Amino acid sequence: MTKSTRFLSIISFLILTVVFINAISTAKIQPQKNTSDTYQIKALKLSSDLNLAGERVPLEKPDIKERMDRELLVNTYWQSNGLLLIKRANKYFPILEPLLKKYGLPDDFKYLAVAESALIDETSSAGAAGMWHFMRATGKEYGLEINRNVDERYNIEKSTKVAAEYLKKSKERLGSWTLAAAAYNAGNYGIAKRLKTQGVTSYYDALLPDETERYVFRIIALKEVLSNPKAYGFIFDENDLYTLPKTRTVQVDTVITNIANFAKSFGTNYKELKLHNPWLRENKLNNKSRKLYEIKIPVE
Repeated sequence: MTKSTRFLSIISFLILTVVFINAISTAKIQPQKNTSDTYQIKALKLSSDLNLAGERVPLEKPDIKERMDRELLVNTYWQSNGLLLIKRANKYFPILEPLLKKYGLPDDFKYLAVAESALIDETSSAGAAGMWHFMRATGKEYGLEINRNVDERYNIEKSTKVAAEYLKKSKERLGSWTLAAAAYNAGNYGIAKRLKTQGVTSYYDALLPDETERYVFRIIALKEVLSNPKAYGFIFDENDLYTLPKTRTVQVDTVITNIANFAKSFGTNYKELKLHNPWLRENKLNNKSRKLYEIKIPVE
């Protein structure tokens, strides 16, 4: 082997050694990724026109921006829950939207119902029931029938009317839709007292209980994600969404001794009838006062 050949061999060996050491160093510096190469968690860009019923969120305030960002992140990256809400919204928004318009409430308040109950007719641990999560005392105060036999908190048409009445009164008392939404969570008296004590007039300037601190931001985040689902990474086809089966309405002003038999007489069954009329709480309708009820019957 000539000197020149030996010299080239030594240089090649040194180059390979350096490359090998660099490769090991790089591997140590960059740990192996635990998720797929295509999976990314991106920071969100907050829109400057975020609002509730036209009332702008003051994102120029650092704490407001941080609280808004938190709720958007939670509702964007809790993917399973987000997709379920999108599917349910397609089912119930066509009912809520015309009712809110009829009763003079801004359309944005359909997202309050989402924040309250996730559009599920169930009872909370505190005893709030129905899609709008009314407490028993509040429901009765606003004229809903609530007893073991009938609970109109589960009647979407009647409870939406009551929710509209409550929120409009709150807005009249407190001065803004944003504060009215906060009062839905913490009560008119509680919000009014804190505003007075702190000498402020805006939800965004008030120090409130933790749940109420997040409440309005959660509603706005749900509005943003459900209004622009694909912008937040939710991909679905139209037939993936839930829809409400068609029904017809039967008026009843008498006693129903057996709802299961009543359902069969209309070509359906107890389960199907109760799914469309969750306000019927037992297998009978007492109706001693001969009140006129409207019962939805599923149509094939």
